[in-house]
Amino acid sequence: MILTGDYHTHTVFSHGKGDIIDNVKAAEKLGLKEIGITDHGFSHPVFGLKKRELSVMREKCSQAEKECGVKVLLGIESNIIGTDGAVDLKSDRYDSFDLFLAGFHKFVIFKFGTFFKLFTPNMFTSYFKKDKPSASLVRENTKTFINVIKNNPVDVITHLNFFCFADAVEVAKCAADYGTYIELNAKKTHLTDEELYSIDKTGVRYVVDSDAHSPERVGEISLAMDTVKRVNIDVLRIDNVDGRTPSFRFAAFKNGAHK
Repeated sequence: MILTGDYHTHTVFSHGKGDIIDNVKAAEKLGLKEIGITDHGFSHPVFGLKKRELSVMREKCSQAEKECGVKVLLGIESNIIGTDGAVDLKSDRYDSFDLFLAGFHKFVIFKFGTFFKLFTPNMFTSYFKKDKPSASLVRENTKTFINVIKNNPVDVITHLNFFCFADAVEVAKCAADYGTYIELNAKKTHLTDEELYSIDKTGVRYVVDSDAHSPERVGEISLAMDTVKRVNIDVLRIDNVDGRTPSFRFAAFKNGAHK
C-alpha cells in the first residue's frame, strides 16, 4: 500500500511545527502526488486559522506547488461546534479552500448551549468512563456527526470517535450515502477493530492520512497500515493509495453538482 496523497497535515498556521513549503517538500521527497494543508478551524482560540492569513497561505501553497511539483490543496480541518451539524467553516468562506475536513476537537468555541451537550459529557466520559459511554451520549454524538455530513459538503470526517463517542456504523452509513470519506488516522487510534469490522460492511470509502503536525510526519501512515492489515480492510476501498486519488465532495459541490 503506497500513499498517493496525504490530505491531513498541519503547519505553523495552526498547530504544526513547519511552514507550508516544509510539508510540501516532505511530500515531494516521499513521491506523493498531492498534499492537503488542513490547519485547524477558526473557532479554536489558540490553534485556529486566522482569516486574515488565508491569502498568504494561498500564495505559499501556489509557490510550493510550482517549486516541488506536488499538487497542493489548501484545506481546513473544521471544528464541529453544534449538535445541529454546525461547523466553523461557513459557506461565505468556501472559495478560500479546496478541501473540507471536519472533526471534533476539545477546546473550541462551541455554539451557545452546545458546550454542555458536547464538550462536558464527552470529556467526562473520555477521562472516567471511556469504555462505557452512556447510550444518550452516543445518540447525541451520532446525531451530531450525521448532521455535519448532511448539512455540509464535507470531504472527510477526521478521527471519528476520538473524544466524541458515536455509533460509528450509523455515521459511516450516512457518509457512504453522501460521499464523505471516513479517515483512517495514522496519528492516533480512534476506532476499535470491532467498530472497523462493522463499518467496513456499510460500503463507506476511506482515506488514510498522517494527521502530521510536523514535516517529519508527513506521509507517515504505518499505524494505519497495521490497522488495515489486522482488520483486513479492502485496500481498493482506500482512495488515496496505489496511484488513486479521491473524488472529493467539496470540489463537486463548488462546481455546482448540488444544483
